Amino acid sequence: MTAANSKIEVADLRKQFGTLTVLRNINLTVAPGAVVAVIGPSGSGKSTLLRCINLLVVPDSGRVRVGEHSFSFPQRMPNAATLARFRANTGMVFQHFNLFPHMTALGNVMEGPVTVKGMRKADAQALAQDLLAKVGLADKAEQHPSRLSGGQKQRVAIARALAMAPEVMLFDEVTSALDPELVGEVLSVMKSLAAEGMTMVIVTHEIAFAREVANRVVFMRDGLVVEEGAAAQVIDDPSEPATRAFLSHFHRRAAAGAPAR
Repeated sequence: MTAANSKIEVADLRKQFGTLTVLRNINLTVAPGAVVAVIGPSGSGKSTLLRCINLLVVPDSGRVRVGEHSFSFPQRMPNAATLARFRANTGMVFQHFNLFPHMTALGNVMEGPVTVKGMRKADAQALAQDLLAKVGLADKAEQHPSRLSGGQKQRVAIARALAMAPEVMLFDEVTSALDPELVGEVLSVMKSLAAEGMTMVIVTHEIAFAREVANRVVFMRDGLVVEEGAAAQVIDDPSEPATRAFLSHFHRRAAAGAPAR
């Protein structure tokens, strides 16, 4: 696959916060319909990379393209309308659900199509009901977030992102704040999206899930891409010592029959 045929292209991306360089000349391409899992220790720049793809964090230099939307840096940020269209096209789900507490699950999913896309409320309601059913929450439409479990909140957050009909979905450690018994219901929704051909970049510590669902795995450390390749190859037989060291804990747990995360 060439960069021109990719759905997501990141080129020579750098980001610095004060004296701390968080991303160092990152290059990444994601093919249409592909799932890329980004793994690595805390502080390696994984979440910052996602936020740069979505322009929630402005890169210091480099280029970001999602579909036909392309931005080079340094440059002045696009106007609010352009940025809203871009972010609507680049769905993102966070570790902490960021739902509107005063709205029901249905209202949370309807909000974007109504306020950003100008969709009629009746149409937005029908769409939201379909998406809540898709994530297994048709019976929770009238519940407020305070009445939902963490896994249910995260599934509402996924439905809310999908309501904007994005070309790609970005997931930032979406299961790390959940109790272990709730992780599976969220991963099941993500697995279904992958099977339907949604282009996704997933920052995760769920190594077994990454191996099963991702086409490619990217291992990051200290703001660099240390290794990338087919998911099974990187996870089962990594070539770089840093990758082997990071995954050794996972392999020990898997050998012992413990849940691998």
